[in-house]
Amino acid sequence: MGFRYDKLFELAKSKGLNKTRLRELAKISTATLAKLSKNENVGLDVIEKLCVALKCQPGDIMSFEVPTINPLLSVLREESAMNLKGGIYHATQIKLAYNSNHMEGSKLTEDQTRYIFETNTLGMENEKKTVNIDDIIETINHFEAFRYLLHVVEDELSEVMVKEFHRILKSGTSDSRKDWFHIGEYKQKPNMVGDRESSAPENVENDMKRLLADYHRKQEKTVGDLIDFHVRFERIHPFQDGNGRVGRLILFKECLKYNIVPIIIEDRYKMFYYRGLREYEQEKGYLVDTCLNGQDMYRKWMEYFEVPQPL
Repeated sequence: MGFRYDKLFELAKSKGLNKTRLRELAKISTATLAKLSKNENVGLDVIEKLCVALKCQPGDIMSFEVPTINPLLSVLREESAMNLKGGIYHATQIKLAYNSNHMEGSKLTEDQTRYIFETNTLGMENEKKTVNIDDIIETINHFEAFRYLLHVVEDELSEVMVKEFHRILKSGTSDSRKDWFHIGEYKQKPNMVGDRESSAPENVENDMKRLLADYHRKQEKTVGDLIDFHVRFERIHPFQDGNGRVGRLILFKECLKYNIVPIIIEDRYKMFYYRGLREYEQEKGYLVDTCLNGQDMYRKWMEYFEVPQPL
């Protein structure tokens, strides 16, 4: 539980004071004012100075921020800690890892993905069939990335977090042994999204900072805001490889953070998904409908596992 200071700035505005004048009257620093603007913790001495300057009581300028309890997040964390088989956490790990990896070329079946998750071994349907080691490693890494996701759900999305998703996903793969690949860091070589140019390597850091700044300007997010972010992230394509998987993990993470039914894009709809990304400026409906379809699937799971859904 923390405090919000929206009432502070509303009261100051009603008295004809902008933020600069408020800072001067209360004799607080620019850094402290920035903390108040972001609803970050400040000392009691700051509250006292503000109350004196505005001739008011603490309750007039601050309010409790009660965190939203997300029942789904609680269940996922509990089942993960218990290593529970057969629940919604189990199903999510398999479905998300299988579909996200398969969309990027993994040849593992959904049954093989399930077998890896449940037994940490690989069941072979046909002994003559070869399996790419990277497919196995990236599947195991995806399970770990999802566990990391559950750990950082409430945290604000940051470059550090985005890079950590990539580091986890690509650790131990053949790409990680390439000098120029740099897992967990932005790309060093130009790449493309389909037939579309992405951000040049020298522009990626600034483009990512701008994307995150624009995204964080809205304190509460809608599913539309999350999809907009996803499109811009994929257009930047900040990493040498693994951008789609990182982007879809972020999408799931932010759904949980803002108590939105999560989205899992199924491999069978990948052509609609890719078309939606490609034509988003002209027609948002392709991608939005695909994402809403992914939500519908997950909503049915929540009903089946009796997990309360957002209102």
